[in-house]
Amino acid sequence: MAYRLHDKDDGELLQMFYETGNNELLGIILQRYTSMLLGVCMKYLKNDEDAKDSVQQIFFKVINELHKYKVAYFKSWLYMIAKNYCLMKLRDKNKNTLELTDKMTQRDNDGEHKLKAIEKEKALTELEAALQLLNAEQRICVTLFYLQKKSYQQITMQTGYSTLQVKSNIQNGKRNLKLQMNRMSSHEQ
Repeated sequence: MAYRLHDKDDGELLQMFYETGNNELLGIILQRYTSMLLGVCMKYLKNDEDAKDSVQQIFFKVINELHKYKVAYFKSWLYMIAKNYCLMKLRDKNKNTLELTDKMTQRDNDGEHKLKAIEKEKALTELEAALQLLNAEQRICVTLFYLQKKSYQQITMQTGYSTLQVKSNIQNGKRNLKLQMNRMSSHEQ
């Protein structure tokens, strides 16, 4: 039966998905467009790892939100979801960069404020690098919990992981993140 499902076009699979809610059908459709999504993300983000992570986040978004919409042209809809996701990610990244730049360029006669801002930016850069060293599940859960302030239940709903998996990924991710940060700081000394 699975072989016959792969022969169906997007419209047929979408119709079956809307009728049954079976995410396996959605998985078949998404698999067809993985390369397109990666291309869109690379076009906007210009970073291989960011693009791969974004594709994964877009998959989660589609899985969690498609049932809310009646989509007629899946490929076009998916393209717009990907484009908007990437633009939002770029906007957030630029906003954070501008905030740090503004803080660093404020006039401060004693220089202490500038030094703290530089140290904070360095710590954030190290944190971002350490986050990339975590496995995907831990990175997603840690990012959603600590940086996006999502609850366990929200993370469970967004990722499809069980609550136990979410808690475990956060706990192990936090520990591994701390180990990576310690390694980075010991290499500098």
